[in-house]
Formats: sequence, structure tokens, C-alpha cells
Amino acid sequence: MASAAFGFKAYTLFDTLLWIACLNILWIIFMVLGGVVLGCGPSTVAAHILVREKVRGDAAPLVRRFAREYFKNFGKGNALGLPVLMVGVALVLNWGYFSAGWDFGSQVASAAIFVAALVAAGACCYLFPMFARYTLPLPQYFLMSSRFAMRHLAGTAILLFVTAAAVFVCRSVPGLIPFFGVGAWLYVTGWLCDRFFAANDHAMAAGEAARGRGPRNPGSGNPGSGKPGNCRPSRQAGGQPCLRLHATALPLIPGCSFTAPWTPRSPA
Repeated sequence: MASAAFGFKAYTLFDTLLWIACLNILWIIFMVLGGVVLGCGPSTVAAHILVREKVRGDAAPLVRRFAREYFKNFGKGNALGLPVLMVGVALVLNWGYFSAGWDFGSQVASAAIFVAALVAAGACCYLFPMFARYTLPLPQYFLMSSRFAMRHLAGTAILLFVTAAAVFVCRSVPGLIPFFGVGAWLYVTGWLCDRFFAANDHAMAAGEAARGRGPRNPGSGNPGSGKPGNCRPSRQAGGQPCLRLHATALPLIPGCSFTAPWTPRSPA
């Protein structure tokens, strides 16, 4: 019995590793297909959609599904990815310029840019998983991912640690990059973000139910499942469902919440 359980866990582990390696290769191929700059955003969007389906236990042909999501979300992926690339390049160039100076003003500026880079990296870790889970107007993804990063500081710190660990491993063992460098990071951050979002949905639904108003969030459900629950969405002006992000999902700032139009993304 124990050997059968161990064999199943080992099979699941190696199956997941193979899936991550295939995802990594697909991400690189389609990024190059889009000319690198125009392919990075759509590839990341497609990868996170597939990661969420994998986390939910939904089986789908990997290559066909990746290609479908890549071309389907090519415009939206670039609308999310290009601003991230431009901000990243601007932060790197400015940090390199000011960190080369030894005067007090340059050191202060380089420190401020470093902090801004951490904030931007934290928001970026939530950006594409948020697109994979929810339907929002495109500008709202930047706003909501930034707010989520600031409200859920523990989760943001975990994502930044995972990102730093991935960069360190890839620099130490460059041979992993073609097989696991990006794919492993996408899988782990996507899995973590899906749990964070589900926990937030569950916390908001539970809070509304405790106050006797019924659950407001259409995406609430079991925090560990990543699946939407069966709660009734409320409506704001314009007929859009309303989500309230709640900091008590990861208890750091109790009672802190805000609202924004937010709809769970329907599976294809």
C-alpha cells in the first residue's frame, strides 16, 4: 500500500516536471515567434492560463491549447506585457545610471529606484495570473495587481522570494533555462497566486455572509481549490459584478478592503 502511494506520488512529480519542461519550451518558441518583444506578453498570458487549468486539474492538449490562447490573447497580452517591459527597461537603465555615482543624491535615487523595482516586480507577479483568473478592463489589471501586491504583503514577499530564487538558480545553472528556467517560475507563481486569489474570494464571501448580506463575490470558493463558488454577484452601476479585495485573506491589515469591477474568467 505504501509503495503504491509512493509510486503514484513519484509519477505525479515526474509528470508535473515534464509538463513544466514542455510549457517552458512552448513559452520560448512562441516568444521567438512573436519577435521576442511582441511575443513575451502573449506567451506569458497563455502559459498562466494553462497553469491555472493544470492547478484546477483540467486536462487539455498542451500545444494546441497554448497556441489557441497565444493567438486569441495576442493583443491583450501585448497590452499587458509591453508596459511591463518598458517599465522594467526604464528602471534598469536609471538604476544603472544613478548607482554609478558616489554622491549622496545618486545613492538616494538608486535606492528609491530599487524600492520602486521591488514594488513593480511584486505587482507584475500578480498581473498575468490575475488575467488568467478574472475578466477586467485592461487598465484595471495594472491597478488591481498593484493594490493586491500592497495589501497582501506576505504573499508578495513569497512571490519575490520565488522570483529571486529562480533568477539565482538560472544564473548558477544556465543549462536549466531551456527546460525549467521560465516554466518552473510560471508554474510556482501561478499556483501561489491562484491560492491567494481564492483565499481573498473566500474571505470576502465569508465576511459578507457573516454580516448577513450574502456573498458578493462571484469568484469565491474553497481557498485551496482555486475554483469559483456558487455565490450571488452584486451589481454596480453599469451592470458589472463587484469584487472587494480583503487584506484579511492574508491577515496583515485587518478590515482593509476596496471595490472594483471584477468578473471570474470563464473557462474555454
